[in-house]
Amino acid sequence: MFSVTPATMPRLSRFCRATICCFSFALLLSSCAQNDTAFLYPLPDGEIASPVSSVSTDPELLLVEAEPEQCLTEELEALRQTGTWLGADMSAIHGSAHQVEYDFPIVINKQVQAYLNIFQYRQKKTFGRWLERSGKYVPLFQKELREAGLPEDLAYLAMIESGFNQRAFSRARAVGLWQFMKGTGKDYNLRIDRYVDERRHAEKSTKAAIAFLSDLYADFGDWHLAVAAYNAGGGKIGRGLKRYKVNNFWSLAEHKYLQLETKRYVPKLIAAIIIAKNPEHYGFDNIVYESPMAYETLRVGPGLSLDAVALLSGSSSKEIKGLNRELTTGRTPLNKKHYDVQIPVGTKTIAAANLPRLHRVATTGYGTHVIQKGDTISAICRRYNINKTTLLKINNLRSSKLIAGKHLRIPQGKIRYRLLGEGEEARLASSELILHKIKPGETISKIADKYNVPADLIVTWNGLKSVHKIRAGQQLALYIEEAGESVAVSTKTSVRIQRKAKPQVAGKGKNRNTLIVLAQQKKSRSEEAVPENGTKVSWYRVRQGDSLWSIAKKFNLSTRQLKSWNNLKSNRIHPGIKLKLNNV
Repeated sequence: MFSVTPATMPRLSRFCRATICCFSFALLLSSCAQNDTAFLYPLPDGEIASPVSSVSTDPELLLVEAEPEQCLTEELEALRQTGTWLGADMSAIHGSAHQVEYDFPIVINKQVQAYLNIFQYRQKKTFGRWLERSGKYVPLFQKELREAGLPEDLAYLAMIESGFNQRAFSRARAVGLWQFMKGTGKDYNLRIDRYVDERRHAEKSTKAAIAFLSDLYADFGDWHLAVAAYNAGGGKIGRGLKRYKVNNFWSLAEHKYLQLETKRYVPKLIAAIIIAKNPEHYGFDNIVYESPMAYETLRVGPGLSLDAVALLSGSSSKEIKGLNRELTTGRTPLNKKHYDVQIPVGTKTIAAANLPRLHRVATTGYGTHVIQKGDTISAICRRYNINKTTLLKINNLRSSKLIAGKHLRIPQGKIRYRLLGEGEEARLASSELILHKIKPGETISKIADKYNVPADLIVTWNGLKSVHKIRAGQQLALYIEEAGESVAVSTKTSVRIQRKAKPQVAGKGKNRNTLIVLAQQKKSRSEEAVPENGTKVSWYRVRQGDSLWSIAKKFNLSTRQLKSWNNLKSNRIHPGIKLKLNNV
């Protein structure tokens, strides 16, 4: 057993400084289904997700609250009725009991028996769900524990921490299977930033938990104390042992020093281990265990959507998100050159072959903002990272005055992914409005070249003071006409997007709120124009989905000819432009 000496105190002090994993409990129980807290997203099996706990609003990525208040109240009341934490009914269970062997020290007393009853009756549905999930994680946990020389029964610590749920979080903001606080997670080399939270990574968080438990056991020399310290903090447990001159958890628990919420942690773990290792004996028959976690990795670049990873590997988005819970934004980190995403076993070969064929298409969707009392245009623009000019134009507003209860359309840039066909060239496809986020080092001139629009037009569209007044991270609205569409501004005058063209404001057509620079007139796919010298020139207007290769093939030309006749430096073309089809 453990005793506090001057030699052990320095090791204890580091746990006083660290923020230690806090309480986290079972997922929503059948007997605790009523919860007064409102959440946005209902989840399967009675779980609830909180949008404030994740940077994404995707229900598949949201964190799940682990402990409803009513369940905590029920458990604490059951423990209060047990009375003393020491007594004649306390006895060690040896490995042969029920023909089950344990490598974690098991005892039976009134508190452990209370939890055996809770799990078998009040929370049976929830515990059964935990057992089902255990099939996915326990093999991995036990392998890591065995290699580290720790008791394999500690795998069930994650059961009472998170219910074997990678997305679990506590009120104190502990996160993941092993419920690490942010500070403690970083102390044990877990990466936690705006893109990645490795507390939600099954394998990496398990290695961190094992390292943490190993340090605690080295300090206390007793697994009951080490587990209690995992929950309450090493400093708290060490000070209690010294104050009351005791050397084991049960003697310390007899005093009022530890809160009942902390004391319950050890008997709850013991009860969970006992039932999990002999479920039929306790009435848990016909449990359908989930398959053990297995995956391959694929190295990809920054900012790749998990939906794209699903496309590459021929998997579902839900499956890919389940394998990459640590990616809180639903895409690979933007601050790393590459990232190893996890994909289903057997899909790596096809995913690697598909990677060069992946093509991103920029589109714009729209969300809705309900105007609240006190809202201002400036505040709404800051919230959604859009500029005032764009917001006013999209909503056909002539002033900044807002009316509570009205709805505003909010443009949202999106990326669609598809796999290019054989011989198909990549191209930029766009909708009428493209949202472009300025990258470090970008200028208006570079952006204008990228989208083949005049620089002064970008300034006009976004209400900029000059072409020089931009900053990295700022969002620009680019109104680019879709191929095949033409909206008349005037019976006398209209122009198409070209360098040096001056903008016209669309007052009629499909979208009165969008500023579009328009084509001369709607014509057939092959258009003709007669220059001043009378020589006839054939033209083709590029449509959505066209590529230089497909146009050349259609008119029995080569891409080299098209590039030469149209002064193109690359194969990139844009919907709405006109290409020369001859060189007379």
